[in-house]
Amino acid sequence: MQTRFTHTFGIEKPLVCPGMSYIATPELVAAVSNAGGLGILATGPLSAEETRAAIRRIRELTDKPFGIGCTLMMPGARENAEAGLDEQVPVINFSLGKGDWIVKRAKAYGGKVIATVVTEKHAKSAEAAGVDALLVTGHEAAAHGGAVTSLVLLPAIRKACSLPIIAAGGFGNGQGLIAALALGADAVAMGSRLAMTQESPVHQRTKEMIRERGVSDTIYSDNFDGLWCRVMDTPTARQATRKPMNLIKAALRSIGIAQRMKMPVMKVALGGMLSQPQQLRQLALFGAATESIRLAIQDGDHQRGVQLIGQVQGLLEDVPTVAELFTRIEQEAASALANLPR
Repeated sequence: MQTRFTHTFGIEKPLVCPGMSYIATPELVAAVSNAGGLGILATGPLSAEETRAAIRRIRELTDKPFGIGCTLMMPGARENAEAGLDEQVPVINFSLGKGDWIVKRAKAYGGKVIATVVTEKHAKSAEAAGVDALLVTGHEAAAHGGAVTSLVLLPAIRKACSLPIIAAGGFGNGQGLIAALALGADAVAMGSRLAMTQESPVHQRTKEMIRERGVSDTIYSDNFDGLWCRVMDTPTARQATRKPMNLIKAALRSIGIAQRMKMPVMKVALGGMLSQPQQLRQLALFGAATESIRLAIQDGDHQRGVQLIGQVQGLLEDVPTVAELFTRIEQEAASALANLPR
């Protein structure tokens, strides 16, 4: 199970828990790292102080390498990244933005940086910026997968870049791990699979819904949070992805978001409508989506909530512990490799 990724990041298994909002909590992150993988904390829903507290909690639960995830176009992301850098977290995974400054500061204390990418162009830019690995997200993934499937995207980026690759999108078992390695990856991120573990905070009702769904029971739309995003197919999700939000509704919704984030309401709502309408709409969509995601994950409320999930949900039939899952994946991988035609 040793690969270039495990050697670079000082871990035992080429298995990663990505920074899934409301799911990649300190407890799940630590469980993944303790089982030999790399757990990445979701900071999207957190303030900078909450991020600091979460990092310290992870360090209470494990002495193994771990990371934090920062979606740079999200409000508060820079502050969360700054908190991680100040705490000298071993790994920072950034996405949807330029992370050159993160690379420079992390390298100063010996930290590692992972860039999430969905195209060869972004992969080359990240490599030029000095990151240590790429998290390559295919079309099958939960949330913001790219337009190209993992089967094609992985070898394309492997050809374009020399960095270690973490494959995300469609991976949930040992057979998938072997397939990813064959395509040029050095590790796999199994977000949906790890959401269905005992250490995952996902509500039991939602876990049961995931178990009942097939591989085709998802929706891929840019109307939910303003970016192309994959969610579980439910009546609520269909309504949420039916049409894009108009500017007036975005302005009204942004008022509540500005208040929660302690930002000047008139500057965000009225100023945004006049000077930056697209950014205002994106902020409103992100804010609305964040609460909807929380309701599905924490409360199991699918009358109001929407669950981010990958197509691999159709392969998920049980809820093991993280340690049990990783042992199983190793066994499945060994069996798949042994059974390949010679």
